[in-house]
Parts: sequence; structure tokens; C-alpha cells
Amino acid sequence: MATAIVGILVLVALFFALKGVVKHWRGESSCCGGGDIKVPKKKLTGTIVETKIVDIEGMTCGHCKARVEQALDTIDGAAAEVNLHRNHAVVKMTREVSDDEIRRALAGSGYTITGIHIKG
Repeated sequence: MATAIVGILVLVALFFALKGVVKHWRGESSCCGGGDIKVPKKKLTGTIVETKIVDIEGMTCGHCKARVEQALDTIDGAAAEVNLHRNHAVVKMTREVSDDEIRRALAGSGYTITGIHIKG
């Protein structure tokens, strides 16, 4: 009986692992693979008028970090630096950038913004 229970648990674990691998191969997971990727840092010209902390779920590796930084760097007048250990991005701005603008930059990326606040 114990062997059957262990066997079922192993099959369930295998099912979820395989499901995750298939999702990953299809590009449906937030992390599409890779290790540390070197992305040129966006340089801002002008005075930094505001800095926001964007709390983000779903980042797991250097590739996730690069994707989020690239997405946030598309915002005119903003440059981002992600901290994977703290699960957030520090976004420095040379103009006032709305929270909605930040949310739109990451929309559809597979990452979830859980909060945005002004760095104090």
C-alpha cells in the first residue's frame, strides 16, 4: 500500500514538472530561460525628478531581470534597475511617469506588478 501511495505521489510530481516544461517550451511562462544576460544600461540625460520602486512577482533569473529592465526602459525619460533578491525594480525618471505608464510597459510580459511606490 505504501509503495502505491509513493508511486502516485511521484506520478503527480512528474505531471506538474512536465506541465511546467511544456509551458516553458511554448514561451508561456514568465521566464523564457537563459542565465545572466548583459544588457546595456539606459543612460538618462537630465535631472532625476523622481524614483519609484516597482514590486514585481515572477522574476527568477538573469534573463527575467534583463526582460523587465528592457521593458521598463522603453518608457521615455525612465531607466530601470532590477534587484532579483528583493523582487523589485528601481525606476529613475527625468519626468513624471504615471503608475499606469509603468504597468503598460510590463503588460503581457508574464510578470505581475504587486505595488508601485515613490522611493523615500
